[in-house]
Amino acid sequence: MARLDRNAIRRSEDCYVEELFGGAVPLGAPLLAANFPRAYLDVNREPWELDPRMFAEPVPSFCNIRSARVAGGLGTVPKLVGEGLDIYPGRLPLAEAVARIEAVYKPYHETLKRLLTRTHARFGYAVLIDCHSMPASIRVGDNGVRPDFIIGDRFGISASPALTEMAISLLVGMGYTVAHNKPYAGGFITEHYGRPARHLHALQIEVNRGLYMDERTFQKSAGFDALACDLTRFSADLMSMPDHHFVDLPLAAE
Repeated sequence: MARLDRNAIRRSEDCYVEELFGGAVPLGAPLLAANFPRAYLDVNREPWELDPRMFAEPVPSFCNIRSARVAGGLGTVPKLVGEGLDIYPGRLPLAEAVARIEAVYKPYHETLKRLLTRTHARFGYAVLIDCHSMPASIRVGDNGVRPDFIIGDRFGISASPALTEMAISLLVGMGYTVAHNKPYAGGFITEHYGRPARHLHALQIEVNRGLYMDERTFQKSAGFDALACDLTRFSADLMSMPDHHFVDLPLAAE
């Protein structure tokens, strides 16, 4: 259905992220990897964050059609990819969006919720690290610094301050440049699952693609293996944080 060629449609792809963080799995952390492209369906959105201009039929009344992400062409079924390129030549059948949400979005989030619930039941708390990549062109601050990583915690809402501070400190200690919340503070996943008062913590981590790949050819670069090793060490050090950073918080009143 796309009007774009194979490379153009991959401009929003979080290339190789599951491999970069794969070293966490032997350490005991489950890794849920999306085996579908964000240009097809974005699970870091609300389930029905749809742009009515994309579809041949009216969208259901319960859809969130006025979010900033929809306005930017980046809803649950994205309209745009990369630097503002339209994905489709015309309107889609609404049934196409419904099918993607039912067959892909819902099973993904059911699995994620089950993993978090199981972890919380076993340990008394759960920590979710939501892993993404970002273009090498991203700059932050008045000086236009290129960050290697951006840690997002929804401006302190989705995770304990200790977790955020530890994540930033570990990466800075390895020599990386790290930004906090700008321009990426976290999407639906951190916002929805991060509930520190209930001992559920969620951080989003964006990795600069320039560290590990050629964005033009989508090939891994010479820095890939070293970055993957650093992220395995990062994961191990996060796992070694004392429990009190996650559970010595007041529980939310229901």
